[in-house]
Amino acid sequence: MFTQLSLRDMEQHVPILGWVLIVSNAFMALLGGFLLFFLTGIGVISGEAEAVAVLGLVGMFVSGILVVLALPGMIAGYGLLRRKEWGRILSIIIGILSLINFPIGTVIGVYALWVLFQESALAYFEGMSAAPPASPPAPAA
Repeated sequence: MFTQLSLRDMEQHVPILGWVLIVSNAFMALLGGFLLFFLTGIGVISGEAEAVAVLGLVGMFVSGILVVLALPGMIAGYGLLRRKEWGRILSIIIGILSLINFPIGTVIGVYALWVLFQESALAYFEGMSAAPPASPPAPAA
């Protein structure tokens, strides 16, 4: 059905996915900050104290939610860049949740699941988590 990726392919796709997760979720966090200033600004422009208070609270609430939702995606991307198994697991969860965010989240989610469910993904992440081989003993003098 789908082409299986080699370990060499994983060395390209996993960092790309990591950066896509970091950038897309950082954009979402920045959008939250923008909404905070935008909604507060609308309240200030209206000149009504009640509008400033209500829109400021709504802006803080929406901004906080977007930042809280963005943090796991940025952490998952960092984990992928560091070749951590927890980053792979968190990215799979983020990928599944992203599927409902049509259209960009759906594309990111499908790509994440396609990359991270490859058979070579296990070898890619296990290769970094395994301890390095022990050094051979020094020759006796």
